[in-house]
Amino acid sequence: MSRVAAIAWVASAASLSMAAGSTPLSAAFGNTIVSTYPDGRTAEIWLESNGTYTSESRKHDISSGRWRLKGNAICFHQSHPLLPFFTFCTPIPSSGERGGWRSRAPTGEPTISRLINGHVGGRQLKNSS
Repeated sequence: MSRVAAIAWVASAASLSMAAGSTPLSAAFGNTIVSTYPDGRTAEIWLESNGTYTSESRKHDISSGRWRLKGNAICFHQSHPLLPFFTFCTPIPSSGERGGWRSRAPTGEPTISRLINGHVGGRQLKNSS
């Protein structure tokens, strides 16, 4: 379940804006998307412009894979640790919410996500709060 949860907050990246003529989700590149779950724990994801991502689940499990755009959605396929035949897609809203937005994890849990400048991990977030 923690691997699915790791992909869950990845989905929150989909709420970043798509500017015409730029790479979709470009605001996320080099920055951190943090999703907070109802229990207060956080998960982080780092998107790369080459279509890859790395994530840290709320249980601090590290995973990685590829993301791609499919219509008005971003889809994630985890490759490490391998989750065969699992792809999670979530809609990309027409306007971004840098201050925070609501989303849902693949598990159905609601999350509140936000974009933070720089590459920040879970333990660093706790120490800087």
